Amino acid sequence: MTMTRSPLYQEHAKSASSMTTFCGWEMPLKYATSIFEEHLATRKFGGLFDISHMGRIIVSGKDAPLLLQYALTNNAMALEPGQAQYTFIPNETGGALDDSYLYRIDQDRYLLVVNAVNMQKDYEWLIDHKHKFVSVELEDCTDSIAMLALQGPKSKTILETLFGDGPKLPGPARNTMGTAKVLGKEIIVSRTGYTGEPIGFELFIPAELVVNLWNNLLEIGSTMGVVPIGLGARDTLRIEAILPLYGQEWGTDVEGSEIPIFAGRLAVNYVSFSKTKGDYIGRNELAKQFDELRMRLEGGLDKQPIELLVPRMMMPVLVLDERIARTGYEVYLDSTLVGHVTSGSLIPYWKFEGSGVYSKPGNQSGKRAICIAYIDANVQVGQQLVIKARDKWLSAVVVSRHLASEAAPFARPILFKGSDHV
Repeated sequence: MTMTRSPLYQEHAKSASSMTTFCGWEMPLKYATSIFEEHLATRKFGGLFDISHMGRIIVSGKDAPLLLQYALTNNAMALEPGQAQYTFIPNETGGALDDSYLYRIDQDRYLLVVNAVNMQKDYEWLIDHKHKFVSVELEDCTDSIAMLALQGPKSKTILETLFGDGPKLPGPARNTMGTAKVLGKEIIVSRTGYTGEPIGFELFIPAELVVNLWNNLLEIGSTMGVVPIGLGARDTLRIEAILPLYGQEWGTDVEGSEIPIFAGRLAVNYVSFSKTKGDYIGRNELAKQFDELRMRLEGGLDKQPIELLVPRMMMPVLVLDERIARTGYEVYLDSTLVGHVTSGSLIPYWKFEGSGVYSKPGNQSGKRAICIAYIDANVQVGQQLVIKARDKWLSAVVVSRHLASEAAPFARPILFKGSDHV
């Protein structure tokens, strides 16, 4: 199989201590430091990620909004130029062909960022439905536009230093975007990211400029503690933030059943049933899933026994034994199998000094074993679980979240009271 390489491959090969393959791309697993050190650096200072492996599709033309309304779950027309939103590419049965991010560049021009593993499938899916609309064009710009992410407390300062007295950065709210001129070319800068950091940016750059931009960002950032980040820490950061990954949290579960979109706790924010959106792929099935969730919250499911459309939900789980709960491990409530781990790792965290929003990461760090588990929807936060890890049983507990990102500039770990992890 031929491996695809980022325009930054030579830079990675020079500085990465370990390379790996991911979705057909040859990429850095980690750089000179360890995965733990890269994770901690991102949380305290910042991290620079090459995410050029993500698929990028330009959707343009007078009917571009109509195609996106039909093929995605969010309300594309509700986005103003300069806004972005997480969304799903649904199938007819209410599952996710992919999760993605939609950016509205201008009135009739959008950028859709999809997962590397699904790029060709997603592109062909859009082409298959394009014929329903008169004036719409699709362009695969994955090779021509590179993509970087700069995440963490120092990311804004670094970009302000790079841009000088140039354009104002998007924000402070997430999901905003703007343009800037760098190295003589215009680039897109968005307030989005996949780490859970309250401050972070993603940059879309002409591929021929990305090596210079990468080196410039690292030159400025290295004086502030910022380091390049490989795939390993990218995974631990997103698990800590409970951010799903296609093939883990979306697609099919370990039993071969399709995972419904509303199994994700935040799906209610990214699936629209607005009248202005109208009909779209999978709408009826998604509406049924939504109604079931509403009935569950109102206590109505016990009164009307039905075959559940969303029998399980993605939940954050803390492993009290400080051992990794790996993908596919069985999860039990008492002696009843209630689901499986979808993603898990041993995660480092900074011990904060001070209190509340004024607290800051100190010089001491800890570690905890956390995971995302796809478990029965009636399991509640605070309930004790056990996870079967080969020949061992791990004690665990359902928590509300692992990370808090409300008080910039730091993302703060949420530690379970009454355990050795506090």
